[in-house]
Amino acid sequence: MRGHLDWQDVRPALLIACLAPVAAMLAGCAGGDAPPELSRAGFSCVDDSVECINRRQSLLRQLQSDPNRAWIKEHPTPEAYASGVRLFAMKSKKHELTCEELAHGRQEADGAPAALRSQSGHFTPAQISRGAMLASEVGRELGTEFGRRCRKG
Repeated sequence: MRGHLDWQDVRPALLIACLAPVAAMLAGCAGGDAPPELSRAGFSCVDDSVECINRRQSLLRQLQSDPNRAWIKEHPTPEAYASGVRLFAMKSKKHELTCEELAHGRQEADGAPAALRSQSGHFTPAQISRGAMLASEVGRELGTEFGRRCRKG
């Protein structure tokens, strides 16, 4: 179909574009974690300043080390999708998530692009695009993991 984007053709570039901000976040300073109430501010810090990168890095470590994963059931803001932290944490923990968590995460990832676009005056087109691409990739991966482990058959 003319004008139809084939995701398989752009997947390598898509992954690089989506994960570049997260890689920059992970490359931030190696200092200690911020207190939880401060590190949660990483969800709303969406620019590429050193301060925001450090906040997102701290928040990602906090989410990844939470054995209860209570954050998965929290109601995210559009900023949480623009920062990429929640989605990247879900992606990195997909093998540990329960079937219920995988289903919830996939539903969240599927809804992230619309949440980002609803705030188009608040985010740059690049932030919306990166968040939507990451959400698409994470939703696909969580769906695959769900299908592999959770389908009743």
